[in-house]
Amino acid sequence: MSKDKVKKLYEQKLSILRKHDKKYYDESKPVISDLDYDLLKKEVLSLEQKHKYLKSSDSPSNIVGYTPSKNFKKFSHKVPMLSLGNAFSEQDLVNFEKKITNYLSIKNDFEIQYSAEPKIDGISASLIYKNGIFYKGLSRGDGKEGEDITNNLATIKDIPKRILSKDFPKEIDIRGEVFINNSDFKNLNEKFANPRNAASGSLRQKNSEETKKIPLKFIAYTFGYEKGLMVNNQSDFLKKLKEWGFKTNPLNRSISLIKNLIKNYQEIEKKRATIDFDIDGIVYKVNDFAIQKRLGNIANSPRWAIAHKFSSNKAVSKILDIEIQIGRTGALTPVAKIKPINIGGVVVSNATLHNEDEINRKDIRIGDEVVIERAGDVIPHILSVDKKKRSKNSKKFIFPKHCPSCGSETIKEFNNVTKKVDAVRRCSSEGYYCDKISIEKLKHFVSKEAFNIDGFGKKIVENFWKLKLIKHPQDIFNLDFLKIENLDGWGKLSVQNLKYSIDQKKNISLERFIYSLGIRHIGLENAKLLSKHFVSFSKFKNLSKQVEYEDMLNIDGIGETQINSIKSFFSNEANKKILNELEKVLSIKDAVQNLDNGLLNNKTFLVTGKLNGISRAEVKSLIEEHSGKTISSVSKKLDFLIIGEKPTKKKVDYAKELKIRVIEQAEFLKMLNKTS
Repeated sequence: MSKDKVKKLYEQKLSILRKHDKKYYDESKPVISDLDYDLLKKEVLSLEQKHKYLKSSDSPSNIVGYTPSKNFKKFSHKVPMLSLGNAFSEQDLVNFEKKITNYLSIKNDFEIQYSAEPKIDGISASLIYKNGIFYKGLSRGDGKEGEDITNNLATIKDIPKRILSKDFPKEIDIRGEVFINNSDFKNLNEKFANPRNAASGSLRQKNSEETKKIPLKFIAYTFGYEKGLMVNNQSDFLKKLKEWGFKTNPLNRSISLIKNLIKNYQEIEKKRATIDFDIDGIVYKVNDFAIQKRLGNIANSPRWAIAHKFSSNKAVSKILDIEIQIGRTGALTPVAKIKPINIGGVVVSNATLHNEDEINRKDIRIGDEVVIERAGDVIPHILSVDKKKRSKNSKKFIFPKHCPSCGSETIKEFNNVTKKVDAVRRCSSEGYYCDKISIEKLKHFVSKEAFNIDGFGKKIVENFWKLKLIKHPQDIFNLDFLKIENLDGWGKLSVQNLKYSIDQKKNISLERFIYSLGIRHIGLENAKLLSKHFVSFSKFKNLSKQVEYEDMLNIDGIGETQINSIKSFFSNEANKKILNELEKVLSIKDAVQNLDNGLLNNKTFLVTGKLNGISRAEVKSLIEEHSGKTISSVSKKLDFLIIGEKPTKKKVDYAKELKIRVIEQAEFLKMLNKTS
């Protein structure tokens, strides 16, 4: 098809889509089904992806139904709103409980009581009360910062505006889910695609009078910050919520033993179709608040809770094409472009094929009819191929031996841990020589956990890259704003806002900066460990000597895999140049050290042997909490070797040889004014 014909087809489809948008959003009277609308939208986006010269300010890639986020002020959550890990099987739950008992160092026959709470498929919200009065409501946002949607939340009848109970905390952040009953949604389905979209769209409207017209519900299930809460466990807290006037889930249960969790799960899954609101699983929380506190959190999720997702939805579709996507670490990921199909209320047009081995194992080919599975929030994937319906002209898919982006050889690395060749094939290009890798690195650089530049999302990165406005991270801080102001869809105000957002992020912590570099195997937690080790950007940037790399082995949580990745990063001249250029435009703050007034300040520890009633992970947390450090081997830098049952003799002997103080668990706890 010629360029003119493609443009004409694109404009026709876009014009039809705009007419349906008017019917859908402005008049609330759609004339086509959600599926047909979604298919039309997919066709427009597909044309844009295949033909890069197609663009319009009216494109669905630029316009969404509700974009009021800039109309709301943002506030930080005093206690982050964390996400949950997922379980899909009984074995996942067994492993979850085993991790808890290992961390707490308790016997396997210890009976943990759980609060089992059906997970409503709605929108999380935080309600802040002071002296019994509801005065602020926030959306979840990115977990650390939410939008002020107080006026919209105040329209929900289920949310008490004033609580007079004498035992209600002086200050508390009540958290729960905003949703719409399926029976109420039937009267709204001309306006919204599904109940969750209805709740989301209603909550994020600027005009609260419009929100008031939507029959939103609220169910409370936890709290964040509190001052004066007088309960010791989750089940008692849920009872208190009811006493204070909040609605709670009628299907909540207190349950012990995995077999009973499974029985309850199966019973609720059977009832799922008859429940008047959408649920997509059951959340299990360790009931005891004291144990919750001991367990704490890992990264963005608590150790003491998990979401057990309901069984997946499946459908049959056809593979139209197989595309190779390239990630920031050079990984080549095959993605099946399938004939769009509705699975569990979601239109699916892509399915992951994981890697080359997966394609070969299942013999997946373009044109095949396949079974697609979508389980909870997991990316849709292909379960099986119907080879009986395969065309005689079908050809085996050959995975590229050269990078589709830069032409470099693709390689499979040998994994020293597993002693096997990795399943993932990677582009061998280093630094910023491969365009696709570079774009993904830049997306990572501006992501929420990294620089988090407001208004500088993935689409902006892609557009600015195409226009040759950015190529390396430092280019973001040296943009030609006059040129941007003249671009389609930009104006003086939007450019000023972007410039302001970028300038605001020129001050960054060392840990976020290290994470932003996208070094393979260095996630946010490892970046935190490295920032504490190096303290300053100068020491990190000048890392070069073998002895400095070896010293990193003493960082608890950093191993040879991470160190080899860091070595590879610093061996590349392009990366070194980028660090030098970024130093010129940024103010990178030194790592915040542990409080120097802790009981274990400037002391280093190592544990050997099994401790009684406390795990090594918890010991590490206690040491850090009291300003101490843990290291991974006996050396002159070690102050105390804590020994438990059956300690490693070699470590004990070497510690004595170096005249390092060897102490038992009781003495360690005595140092913290604790008893064993």
